[in-house]
Amino acid sequence: MNGDSLGTVQRSRRQSLRASAAYGAVPGVLAAAYAIGTWSSAGRGPMLSVAAALVLFAAFGWAMAGRIARTRWWIWIQVAASAVSLAGSAVLGLLDGGVGGPLGTFIPLSVVLMAIALPPRMFVVSAGLGVVAYTVLLVSGDPPPAGYPLVHALGFASVAVLSLRHSAVLASLRRRLADSSRTDPLTGCLNRRGFDERVAAELAEAESTGAPVTLVLLDLDHFKQVNDTYGHRAGDELLAWTGKELRAELRAHDVVGRQGGDEFVMLMPGMDAAGAVTVVERLRERLRACAPGSLGHATLTADAPDYAGLLLVADQRLYQDKAARVRRAPTAEAVAGARSLMGPSGPMRAVEARERRRHSIADPGWMSITQTCVALVYALVFVSDHAHRAGMVALSAWGFLTGLAVVAGAGWMSRSRLARPFMLAFAVSSFVCCGAIAVLDGGVDQPLGIGMLLPIPLLMLGMRPEVMAPVAVAAGGLYVLAGVFVGDPGGWYIAIQVLGTAAAATACAMQGRSAARQRRLLTKLSRVDALTDVLNRRGFAERFAAETAYARRTGRDVALLVLDLDGFKRLNDAHGHAAGDELLRWVAATLRAGTHPHDIVGRLGGDEFVILLSTDGAGDDPFAVAAGLRATLAARTGVSIGVAVLGVAGDDFDDLYAIADARLYHEKQLVRQQQKQQARRYAGSGRRGNRLATGDHPGRHP
Repeated sequence: MNGDSLGTVQRSRRQSLRASAAYGAVPGVLAAAYAIGTWSSAGRGPMLSVAAALVLFAAFGWAMAGRIARTRWWIWIQVAASAVSLAGSAVLGLLDGGVGGPLGTFIPLSVVLMAIALPPRMFVVSAGLGVVAYTVLLVSGDPPPAGYPLVHALGFASVAVLSLRHSAVLASLRRRLADSSRTDPLTGCLNRRGFDERVAAELAEAESTGAPVTLVLLDLDHFKQVNDTYGHRAGDELLAWTGKELRAELRAHDVVGRQGGDEFVMLMPGMDAAGAVTVVERLRERLRACAPGSLGHATLTADAPDYAGLLLVADQRLYQDKAARVRRAPTAEAVAGARSLMGPSGPMRAVEARERRRHSIADPGWMSITQTCVALVYALVFVSDHAHRAGMVALSAWGFLTGLAVVAGAGWMSRSRLARPFMLAFAVSSFVCCGAIAVLDGGVDQPLGIGMLLPIPLLMLGMRPEVMAPVAVAAGGLYVLAGVFVGDPGGWYIAIQVLGTAAAATACAMQGRSAARQRRLLTKLSRVDALTDVLNRRGFAERFAAETAYARRTGRDVALLVLDLDGFKRLNDAHGHAAGDELLRWVAATLRAGTHPHDIVGRLGGDEFVILLSTDGAGDDPFAVAAGLRATLAARTGVSIGVAVLGVAGDDFDDLYAIADARLYHEKQLVRQQQKQQARRYAGSGRRGNRLATGDHPGRHP
């Protein structure tokens, strides 16, 4: 692992450790305030001492988080710290009388906080310790009201499980986005960013162990002719087939990357120079059928001492291979064979759009289902003779049905603009329903009273805090009103429950906001070309779908421009890939500068760029824009551009791309014909000049 990656991992660990320390301090702070506020009651001295010890322990954990993050035992230290927090919460609960007292919820509240701070496997360990601590508190403390332990245990457990599930979904989403940000969307190989990261890690490992590492470069033969003859789509299919074959031929721990265009690079840890020769021949033979290419290889320490040297040696051998072989462009049969062997499926599964939003909508529905099921069990088992039993059952049934409707409609709502008002209405209905059930049960200190507060942390974790914060504040206010006017729970009971829930909700909101920042960054990285900083194939496809759908709804005119640089392959061969990369960056910057901010610029791969152009307004004729871009780019490179207008040339990307690609190559052929005619004229002028100089011309005799 390279220094940057190691630093990122350690920062993530440090943040997790500090979050756990902060959460562990919550019971101590609340218990200290409670002990001071009720000092005249028995046991407040020991209670304050335990609370102070928890706060000091949390402060020590916060201060030592950096050092702990650098050890291999950091996760077990974090679990041990959670065990200390649970033990302290159990002691505080015992000093306060048991699970029915104001401090009796500290253990299940701590479990909820652990659900968002610990990895799933470690959470299971901590949750088991929490069950043991809560059981000890239940058995050793004063008897609580009938059904109180069951309702609280199941209620908090459902929140913890749903929070853990939500965090796991977000973690999975981040992992897949991170993979997408490092993967070429066409071939499924690593892109430049992903390959460079793996190279740094593998070379650092090789340096520490002394093991050899082999680098192999591949450049397909006359790939430009495939694009020129059969179109870019055929070229894309050939590249995808090549990436698939390379991954299939190499070992699982070998690394395959696409550097751009038809250039692939492979890193094989543990492969020595003798083995590299064998692997290169195997690769050459495997690709010969559809995509023959030139290969060059170099092995660490045997050929060069570092990565830069490996690249230089491998590149030199690649060009020696080019010169030594008779290179031919793939035939039509080879291109068709690659298409048939690829099959209908793409190289990788993309992250589904609106996946996070769908889960965030469904989770409150699941919360309502679980909470109302707990309330139904309580109403049917523990209060068979309660005067308001029928009302509690009816309200619980309503909460169950509305939660079920939200879960069932989560997919539709994730795509609808009405999702926010629907979810706000559901949240209001859910909290009012829980409040009514608590009032019918006799007050907030009764078993079902906690149901008014339990959904708040989960809502703050899954939904936007700025949207849900007013609802959470209103729910807390409703809880306070119910506590003041119904029953006699006591002010400290109300305060501890509200403040504990507020702490959990704040922690969940911070966790959700941090996850959202990571998702936004990873989403950008997965959709932006690492070399040119314009959209890559994946990002352009998503923006194309969204923008064309909007154009159809509003009647706006848009056009697709496909651009292909002239002579780019010769530039790479003559001046090296660094010169080609610099030109590609300049072209991307020039395209962005030459279009409107609302136009969309992308790079599909190699020297192929695309632009989704808005053609509304005067002077926005797409053919005129193409002519202007052609003239601007002529300062450094020739370019062929094909144009297709939505609704005229087609209604989807495939149709527009096919038309624009055909027009691009028609333009390219015209340019070639003009160049040939000019060459013939120049050649004729040269021959006439020679004849004049020697006296050998018509009409003159020696």
